[in-house]
Amino acid sequence: MGALSGVERLIAFGRRTEDALTVAALLLMGVLPVIELVLRTFFHTGIPGTSGYVQNLTLWVGFLGAMIASRERRHLNLSTGMMAFSPRLQGIANMMAATVSTAVSSGLFWASLQFVRAEMESPASIAGWLPIWMVEAILPISFAIITLRFVVQAGGSRERALAALGIPAAAAVGFLLGAYAPQLVWPAIAGLIVSAILGAPIFVILGGAALLLFFAEGVPVAAIPVETYRIVVSPSIPTIPLFTLTGYLLAEGGASQRLVRLFRALFGWMPGGLAIATTLVCAFFTTFTGASGVTILALGGLLLPVLLKNGYPERFSIGLLTATGSIGLLFPPSLAVILYGVVARVPIPDLFKAGIVPGLLMVTAVCLFGVREGIRAKTPRSHFNTREAAAALWESKWEILLPVVALAGIFGGFATLLEAAAITVVYALVTETVIHRELHVLRDLPQVLIKCVTLIGGIFVILGVAMGLTNYLVDAEVPMQAAAWVRTHIHSRVLFLMFLNIFLLIVGCLMDIFSAIVVVVPLILPISQVFGIHPLHLGMIFLTNLELGYLTPPVGMNLFLASYRFDKPLVQVYRTAIPFLLLLLCVVLLITYVPALTIGTWSVAGIR
Repeated sequence: MGALSGVERLIAFGRRTEDALTVAALLLMGVLPVIELVLRTFFHTGIPGTSGYVQNLTLWVGFLGAMIASRERRHLNLSTGMMAFSPRLQGIANMMAATVSTAVSSGLFWASLQFVRAEMESPASIAGWLPIWMVEAILPISFAIITLRFVVQAGGSRERALAALGIPAAAAVGFLLGAYAPQLVWPAIAGLIVSAILGAPIFVILGGAALLLFFAEGVPVAAIPVETYRIVVSPSIPTIPLFTLTGYLLAEGGASQRLVRLFRALFGWMPGGLAIATTLVCAFFTTFTGASGVTILALGGLLLPVLLKNGYPERFSIGLLTATGSIGLLFPPSLAVILYGVVARVPIPDLFKAGIVPGLLMVTAVCLFGVREGIRAKTPRSHFNTREAAAALWESKWEILLPVVALAGIFGGFATLLEAAAITVVYALVTETVIHRELHVLRDLPQVLIKCVTLIGGIFVILGVAMGLTNYLVDAEVPMQAAAWVRTHIHSRVLFLMFLNIFLLIVGCLMDIFSAIVVVVPLILPISQVFGIHPLHLGMIFLTNLELGYLTPPVGMNLFLASYRFDKPLVQVYRTAIPFLLLLLCVVLLITYVPALTIGTWSVAGIR
């Protein structure tokens, strides 16, 4: 028992250390740019190398988060589809997925280790004193720990032993079967696809494909962590964890109740007023948390009972909350828009401007559907009460001002995008801990930060390996070949846009939006240029289709999350979501075929 308790103490110490490092890194990311902005504005000085520190802290936050996501079994996957099978079949599927996951993550560990060893020969440093390889060392460390956790979490001793076989299997392929690599690629990729169906994380599938393809071409697999590092520390990427943290602080700090009260006071007199309020609240939170499911998980439990109590049918209510889980995707400071701008090399402020009208169209369509349902269900309406509206507005004034603060910083030229993101973190932190006192700094804040970084880690590990896969596709000239094929076989712009919508809808229901942006955008950019599609218009087509993909059966992400959150069978959730899917599909087609909605209102410099 002494030895066992010693192991348990070691695991607990490791867990506390992991959490402490993560919390410290995320808080530093939020505070450093604000300090830099204050020093620059009022004292005409600053902190040398602030941007370098923050960008490299992003790597640590992302991959410490990936370690925690593996600890909490929170990596994004399609395993919800296995819920329909018997426990015995689920156990076999889990064991097979664990073995493949162990093999791929150990391969990524080896690739990262080779990358860091090569970087140790470089004199490059951060701010002139911190060797860059010391920062990059988090990559092999995180993949090593993730590999061990895949083994430990496989099940009993037999399952763990089988999962552990993934490590020597990966080594055997890498060191002994190099001569047969081209013959192994496609059978192995087929195995990865099966593993995805069985529940292997998405990053395992993308990372495994990248490892296999580079291996078959004789290219060092260290190319994958090279691309991982490049995308994660690019200048705009740190805004993703910062805006996500802002969303979590608001969701955990009781902002949702205050905003529901405000929007009910403003729209409760209308038919469907509560449905309108629900749509607007969800859109507000999605702008900060992205299409990550946080809106459904955080607000679903609060809003569903309120909708049912006010006479809305359960089918409509669940469908509404499922659809609005990603309804604010196009509004600033949307994480998906920021990432699209980075990958497509389109100015992010211009993308935000281009998304305003399409975003309003999608929100308005859902609100009008809510009005129709309110009339049909004869839901109760309240008289507009000026005193209640004023009180609700005063109570929620700090949350309402938050987007104004962010947009003023971005578009007013007072702060960079990174500094604006950091300002929103500090603003939300002060609002929820000092002004409203809904979050206790010592009791609640660390848990909120860990929840946030778990989501960030799950996203960033996907981004990293997806960028490696994208690099292979670009080097293999796949986008150019696809553009040539389209130029030869499709001559109608209208027909091309129709096929593009179908393709993106399929991508949206099979992949999360972040990995889809990294992998698919470089493929479709050259093709869109053949038909003269404006980069901003293409961005809106891409993002709205991916948003719609989250609602598309059988494997749209929001459908799984709603099934989990509301404890309803997946097929039942499908039925609730289909009316909203068809409604939003009409809006997406309008956005696709009327480019003036995206680019007609704005005079955008520097884009042709």
